Amino acid sequence: MDQILSPDTFDSSCPARTLLTRLADKWVMLVLLALRDGAMRNGALLRRINGLSQKMLTQTVRGLEREGLVARTMYDVVPPHVEYRLTAAGEDVARLVDQLDQWIRSSVAM
Repeated sequence: MDQILSPDTFDSSCPARTLLTRLADKWVMLVLLALRDGAMRNGALLRRINGLSQKMLTQTVRGLEREGLVARTMYDVVPPHVEYRLTAAGEDVARLVDQLDQWIRSSVAM
């Protein structure tokens, strides 16, 4: 009988480690927090997150999309535009990130 092993984030082949590594990326938490307010277009995200470049935004949202945390919607209008929004899983993670953000801000304010 095969034994089902629980995820081990210390194992480099563990999918949980892949997601944890993605969340530890420099811009990921800020993008998740920004998208908690609802769907946003590319330019709005760039204006909201000071210091984020177009290249890094593209890399960040593509990674979040691969992980199933962000959904991308392309609108076939003139000019064409794209919106990003959190998926249900993204909402769950963003809620945790928001709690961490609140804790950090309250600690810094002391």
